[in-house]
Amino acid sequence: MSFLFRSGSVENKLKFVFDATKTHSKNLAKFVTVYKTLMYLQRKIVGKEQNGHSFIAGLIGGYYVFGENNNINQQIVLYVFARIMVGLAKLPVSRKVMEEPKHTFPIFAAVVWGFVMWLFRHDRDVLQPSLQASMQYLYLDSDHWTSLKNFLWHNK
Repeated sequence: MSFLFRSGSVENKLKFVFDATKTHSKNLAKFVTVYKTLMYLQRKIVGKEQNGHSFIAGLIGGYYVFGENNNINQQIVLYVFARIMVGLAKLPVSRKVMEEPKHTFPIFAAVVWGFVMWLFRHDRDVLQPSLQASMQYLYLDSDHWTSLKNFLWHNK
């Protein structure tokens, strides 16, 4: 995505991707270290792992490692948040509290895309900058083209 929607030279784009990948990897490694250390310490103190230990270790690790509000942490945290929401939506079915509803994903997809398009049209500034940029390119800049090249590859 960086190559499609980010401005700058190929060299700058490659440097950005490398730096982002490095930061992403370092943050995940830090989190694993903090999490596993805290799990070990809690187990040693209490004598065995208890139900809330993973939450406490994740809470502290999440704050310490991912608490800085930057683009890399936002991407990781939003990815994990989305996976949590899907997991929580599946939990009642998994625990046999309810039957699996039919057609939930198409309805979910429709609502998500309805909201994002509405926000883009009416309150764009609340969307993440990279999402704004790609939507700007796809839905507005694509209205202005003079040749097949700038219609298909790079417009406005």
